[in-house]
Amino acid sequence: MRNLAFSLTTTLLALASLVACGGSDPGGSGGSGATGGEGGAGGHNPLGETFTRVVVVDQSGAAADRQDVLVTFAQPFAVGDVPSGATVAARIEGVDVPLQVDAKAKHADGSLRHAVLTARIPTLPGNGSTTLELYPAEASQGGASVSASDLLATTFDAKVAVDLAGKQYEASARSLLEAKEGSAWLSGPLVSEWSVVAPIASADGAHPHLTARFDVRAYAGNPSVLVNVTVENDWAYEPSPQNFTYDVTVATDKEDVYTKSGLVHIRQARWRKAFWWGEDPKVDVKHDVAYLLSTGAVPHLDPELVPAETALANLDTAYSAKAYEPMGIGLAEAYMPATGGRIDIGPLPAWGAHYLLSMDARAKRATLGTADGGGSWPIHFRDKATDRPVSLDDHAYMTLLGNPGDAVNPNTGMSDAFPACAGDCASPYSPDSSHQPALAYLPYLLTGDRFYLEELQFWANYNMLQHNPYYREFEKGIVKSDQARGQAWSLRTLGEAAYITPDADPMKKYFTDRVGFNVDWYDTTYVDDPNANPLGYISNGYSVNDDGTVAPWMDDFFTWSIGHLVALGFEDAEPLLAYKAKFPVGRMVDPGFCWIFGSVYHLPVKDTSTGMFYQTFGEAYKATLALEGHSALESATCGGPEMAAALMLQENEMVGYSPSTEGYPSNMQPAIAAAAESKIPGAKEAWDKFMARSVKPDYSNEPQYAVVPRP
Repeated sequence: MRNLAFSLTTTLLALASLVACGGSDPGGSGGSGATGGEGGAGGHNPLGETFTRVVVVDQSGAAADRQDVLVTFAQPFAVGDVPSGATVAARIEGVDVPLQVDAKAKHADGSLRHAVLTARIPTLPGNGSTTLELYPAEASQGGASVSASDLLATTFDAKVAVDLAGKQYEASARSLLEAKEGSAWLSGPLVSEWSVVAPIASADGAHPHLTARFDVRAYAGNPSVLVNVTVENDWAYEPSPQNFTYDVTVATDKEDVYTKSGLVHIRQARWRKAFWWGEDPKVDVKHDVAYLLSTGAVPHLDPELVPAETALANLDTAYSAKAYEPMGIGLAEAYMPATGGRIDIGPLPAWGAHYLLSMDARAKRATLGTADGGGSWPIHFRDKATDRPVSLDDHAYMTLLGNPGDAVNPNTGMSDAFPACAGDCASPYSPDSSHQPALAYLPYLLTGDRFYLEELQFWANYNMLQHNPYYREFEKGIVKSDQARGQAWSLRTLGEAAYITPDADPMKKYFTDRVGFNVDWYDTTYVDDPNANPLGYISNGYSVNDDGTVAPWMDDFFTWSIGHLVALGFEDAEPLLAYKAKFPVGRMVDPGFCWIFGSVYHLPVKDTSTGMFYQTFGEAYKATLALEGHSALESATCGGPEMAAALMLQENEMVGYSPSTEGYPSNMQPAIAAAAESKIPGAKEAWDKFMARSVKPDYSNEPQYAVVPRP
């Protein structure tokens, strides 16, 4: 094998800093009020001042120091930390090191929001680590980019070979790169990455459904190439969709990487294998947790919380028992609609929250591996015409629910219905918006891996297209007809997709517009309607039960999700947050409502005998006591000994499994944190009272609900 020998190597080592904007234009539409994260001191970092650090860890086990180590990772930025016209630079112990910046998204003020960074580490201590300091610097010209011709000067190849019904199919990364370089995801003097796509083909022609995608990342002066191979069965409108069973081999020009006999490739699903051609550099990156939390890009988990070692070890054991391979799903729940407390439900799943707070390698492995398994769910609908998730703009009547006639556009007579199954289309996995984990957002945010970006986009799109087109208002994608929790998690995923999709990607405007459409609908229905309920809960969709109750914990998920949109920079959602904050705040501090019952499973909001909705928290509280069989407590001191004895709780202990990390008070915590950030009257008092309760869970074991207000 010939090593990659790029002429820029010597020059690169002499450069103090390298800047290259590749892959996607950092400009483009910020869209509908999307201004980015909280920012903290955003906009106040002068050029040259360090604003965050990342630790690069050697995982090779080598005793000796390693030289000229290249490492790629992604980084979100607070508003203003990297101002418009500036770039990011890096240094180690005061000495600048080469850094390639592939800018992906900007905040509305022009400052950098998200980028993929590649650093050359001059010396990485064997079995040790080094710290990169990131700081804003003046933009400068980079050198010539690593080119595909440099890679093709070697023997490099990566292939997918499929034996399907006795016929041989194949796709080759080398052949595709030779025919066309492919779109560049990364482009610069340290690294370039190309994406090439083609159906797998036999001597008789291409398979109509199975497609291979190769993301090929080549580093300057380095014999190692990172290859991501993705095989898809996800065309939205290709006739005769079905599952396919085949034998598959993924190989390089020198060895087989993966083989599987009898792989059942589920309809509307995809799988991938990532591997190194050449030597695996075996490095890891640990981000600055405090800085990540300050950007607004992630749920604001308690920065003082330390995940328990036993929890991390148990997580690793659980993931190892379900280690990912094609058509596996890692730690996710196969029957997503399953009820009850689960570690995958929350602003982040437990494994992602552990990873965010600890940067632990075990939690990272579980988080990325389960995100890989996100491709196995039958929710992927790709448009052959655009090679992107199918768009509601192009197919306003497409749906996974409703009668066939609902998919017919009455203006044209054309149907947007997906083709009928032509064989076995069964899947062991049942997706569901109301119990949907956040699978791909955090992995993309911190790795810049295109696979995770597309996973996020597919899930955000699925949550809209699953609805009947008439209920979702056709191309607008309004999620109003779902359960309250389904609306909550759908808006979370939609907002994250709009926030982090690269500015040059056409899906940026697509998702941002739909965040706007949804916020406008809720504003019209609640914020701008003088007849909307004054308590602050949502009553649309399946939010109010036949017995006149709501599930406040579901509504709390929705409140947090709107707070998350605001933290991501969707300023148009601020009035909606102020309205929604009234519900958790009122349950904690309204003089007519005892906060001990703020976390009940069902809370009455309607008198079914009269059909009238309650106008005060006092009315709702009286009805709650009657529903729970505790009307005698109406005159009892809230949280006092009489109430505690009747409820068999400690004094000042909330109902709803207070010790549990998955209990209803835990479900409530992110909503109260979001309310505190809204600064509506009583919000701080509500938060302080909530945090002063006598019984709390140990979030070090499951931190998914350990959300606290941003400073």
